[in-house]
Amino acid sequence: MSIYNYEFKDNAGNTISMSDYKNKNVLIVNTASRCGFTKQYEALEKLNQKNFSDFEIIAFPCNQFGQQEPGTDAEIAEFCSSNYGVTFKIASKVDVNGYDAHPIYKYLKSAAKNNMDIGWNFEKFFVDKNGNVTNYNPDFDPMNFVEILDGSK
Repeated sequence: MSIYNYEFKDNAGNTISMSDYKNKNVLIVNTASRCGFTKQYEALEKLNQKNFSDFEIIAFPCNQFGQQEPGTDAEIAEFCSSNYGVTFKIASKVDVNGYDAHPIYKYLKSAAKNNMDIGWNFEKFFVDKNGNVTNYNPDFDPMNFVEILDGSK
């Protein structure tokens, strides 16, 4: 199995296949609206606005860390749009750890973290064009991906 065998629901309830992201670099981030790292939405959107033709960001809101994402999918979308102008894809809220962890996160953790749990909000997984997965800690500045993306051309 690869990341491209999985699907997720976006925050409008549409089913999205990860195969739609094949041959692209994808940044997957578990997010929360009431976290000390929430301001990273601004940097993520700034990164998104760089308009790399082969790059996508997907936010997966999660309420597993300090109950810092209590809102509904609609409330999360409104928060992201009105406070940070987010235009990248936002998934429906998921669990990233435990038995009910979303299958995409189970895959990401097996591919990049030796099945270790996600530690906190805004942990990042970079999936390169070949499907290779690299994990980055929550404090890793999203704008550092500009250099990574420039080097991947």
